[in-house]
Amino acid sequence: MPNHKPIFYKTQFLFFIISVLTNVAIVSSKSTIEPCSNSDSCNALLGYTVYTELKVSEVASLFQVDPIAILTANAIDISYPDVENHILPSQLFLKIPITCSCVDGIRKSVSTHYKTRPSDTLSSIADSIYSGLVSSDQIREANSISDPSVLDVGQTLVVPLPCTCFNGTDNSLPAIYLSYVVKPVDTLTGIAARYSTTITDLMNVNAMGSTAIKDGDILAVPLPACASNFPRYASDFGLIVPNGSYAITASHCVQCSCGPGNLNLYCMPASLAVSCSSMQCKNSNLMVGNITAQQSGGGCNVSSCNYGGFVNGTIMTTLSTSLQPRCPGVQRFPPLIAPPTSVSRESIFAPAPSPESVTGGATTPRSPLVPTTAGSLPGLPPASGPSSGIGSGGASDASPLVTPLATVTSASMLIFFVNVIMAIL
Repeated sequence: MPNHKPIFYKTQFLFFIISVLTNVAIVSSKSTIEPCSNSDSCNALLGYTVYTELKVSEVASLFQVDPIAILTANAIDISYPDVENHILPSQLFLKIPITCSCVDGIRKSVSTHYKTRPSDTLSSIADSIYSGLVSSDQIREANSISDPSVLDVGQTLVVPLPCTCFNGTDNSLPAIYLSYVVKPVDTLTGIAARYSTTITDLMNVNAMGSTAIKDGDILAVPLPACASNFPRYASDFGLIVPNGSYAITASHCVQCSCGPGNLNLYCMPASLAVSCSSMQCKNSNLMVGNITAQQSGGGCNVSSCNYGGFVNGTIMTTLSTSLQPRCPGVQRFPPLIAPPTSVSRESIFAPAPSPESVTGGATTPRSPLVPTTAGSLPGLPPASGPSSGIGSGGASDASPLVTPLATVTSASMLIFFVNVIMAIL
């Protein structure tokens, strides 16, 4: 009687190989993972590449954020006429400010909703419109879509986007985290240099076992920042501004900037201010951002009026006085750029592109005030830095994802192994 055991084992082995490779092939989710156990939220940033020519307001609509917040986060001059309708060029890299929440035990942003159009597919929404910040599988799961090939025109989809908080600190210093989609030309060294961090820090934050990264990985990049110490009951509690950029708060009445040269938050009346509550410090003729300095034999007597948060429609102010060894100099502001109109080829293919690569004249903030670094709000007290990261172990550990190329490769491997096993059988 013939012995059928070898064929039986070969058949079992065949099904094992098919099962393993099939599971590998379908893993295509892209996620930034930070476990959380509360409902606290934080400010975060998304690294977004504009997929076609869009107005500033249209980009803002994609993410349901304030158009002015996008401009200030990228140090783009908001004083240009009709700037919200300015057309941004395709392939421009922008930092998009978002609110990062705790949902189902992990950090993510779920405040973005997208209304489908006739030509949309889950893949085109994920890979093109949202530039790879989310996967089609994540959109499908977030919206309980049973058949991804059928999308109703006008259907509103939740778009879960990756973000991290890590207590708003990095190595006990104020920081805000950028979710960055790795491009084919990127290296970890280039990304670290571009965003003023270190390779070691990137590896620690993202729980990477090696420096290898691949196209489509999502990295959490810590950006040095200026932190506020507004009271918890203020509507802008936890405001943190990345170095080299601005933020508008208090119903467009107050503008806060960070750097260059220091990580002290400096706030002053915004150029957009129209109808605002009083910005004058009590028992003083100083306004928010004003400072007086008088040299004496014992040093420099400095008085400043500081912004203290937005509470129930009221701009809170704090008058501070101090004796300093020397009188402070004039506040340096992050340089503003003109609204971009084009993107150079070099900026598209250079590692980690940003608006600074875009052609356009630089401008400086216009203010009747005489600002200095003195009296600026102190940063948050030291807190525990990142304790976990994105993804885990192995080469290209930036995130637990398989890119579309990897999926194709897995499918090819599946066919190859099936052919080999069938030949053996």
